[in-house]
Amino acid sequence: MNLRPLKHAVLLAASLCVLALPAGAGSPAAKRPVVVELYTSQGCSSCLPADALLARLTKRPDVLPLSLSVTYWDMLGWKDTLASENNTRRQKAYAAAMGHGAVYTPQMIVDGTTDVVGSREAQVQAAIDARAHYGDADDVAIAVHETKDELHIGIGASPDRGAAPATVWLFHIKGAATVAIGGGENDGRTMTYHNVVGDLRAVGQWKGEQLTIDLPRSSMEGLPHDAVAVVVQRGGYGHVVGAAMVPHPDFYPEQ
Repeated sequence: MNLRPLKHAVLLAASLCVLALPAGAGSPAAKRPVVVELYTSQGCSSCLPADALLARLTKRPDVLPLSLSVTYWDMLGWKDTLASENNTRRQKAYAAAMGHGAVYTPQMIVDGTTDVVGSREAQVQAAIDARAHYGDADDVAIAVHETKDELHIGIGASPDRGAAPATVWLFHIKGAATVAIGGGENDGRTMTYHNVVGDLRAVGQWKGEQLTIDLPRSSMEGLPHDAVAVVVQRGGYGHVVGAAMVPHPDFYPEQ
């Protein structure tokens, strides 16, 4: 499904502080996972193969797959129970950054650089493999850990001092969500979606120097998730230079 060209998403405000980095965060970046974002909808029948592919990608340790349900299918008979306007705005911002005239589902965006129809598995795998083998000279290390009160994000320094600033994104992720769909193109199906993004927000700007961001756990209360991912991305919607995911099954009880 296509829409008209859309405006850039507005970054969400959040507080940050610059402190000493956790040990190891300033060392050369280890091989990071390739970030794969699937823009999908419960109301989209052509999304089913892409949803299944994303589920398989969760088994790969070299991939950080994210499922982002969008809202623009809601008008066609079923309101997606996992969709958010934040997800829709993010996809629209990619369309603007990539010079596309429209958005569509299922769309996979690999490492912020490659746009692939999400149901075309061979093309998706090729895009992932290309990024995994090539990477970036300016990839940076990310250290993420939690205490009972805070989430700590440590980002190392870039070897490229002249590189453009990057946005630090925090994703709240639900490992699996099962939905009985009661309308639209997938009426009557029961689907399980994987690595569902329940919330995303910009939590800082990284300008190539070591950075630590401390976020209180209280800021995450009420968000349905059992993992968090941190993605450092040039210009907000450009290529990814750092990524990490941390599961925390004891963070909040199942609801």
